[in-house]
Amino acid sequence: MGADLGYIGSAFIATEEANASRAYKQGIVDGSADDIIYSNLFTGVHGNYLRASIVAAGLDPANLPTSDASAMDFASASKAWRDIWGSGQGIGAVDAVVSIGDLVDRLEREYHAAAAALAAKTTQPNRRFQT
Repeated sequence: MGADLGYIGSAFIATEEANASRAYKQGIVDGSADDIIYSNLFTGVHGNYLRASIVAAGLDPANLPTSDASAMDFASASKAWRDIWGSGQGIGAVDAVVSIGDLVDRLEREYHAAAAALAAKTTQPNRRFQT
C-alpha cells in the first residue's frame, strides 16, 4: 500500500487493559487532532500532549513557556507532570474505550478494506485515455 512503516500508540492507551487512568482514556476518546499541543515544557523534549490535561493542571495551552532541556531534572519532572497526558493526532479515530482484541480486530478489518479498495481502484481501466 506504499507505507514503509506505521505506528499506533494512543489508540492502545484507550483500551480496557491499558494501565492508564479512566480520565486519560476518556480524554483520548473525547479528543481530536485539534486537541494536541506540541510543547517541550513538561520534559524538556518536544512532545504531543492532550489540551484537556494541560488545562486541568491549571495551565493555558496557548501560552506555555518553553523549557531548557539542559536544565531539566527528568526524575522530578515525570512526577510533577504525571497528569499531563501524551497523545498523537490519530485520536480522532478513537471513539470508545475497547478491549485490545476488539481494537486489533478493527484495525485488521480496516486494513483489509483499504487494501481491497486500493486493489479495485488500480485494476479499473483509465477511461481518460480510451478512444
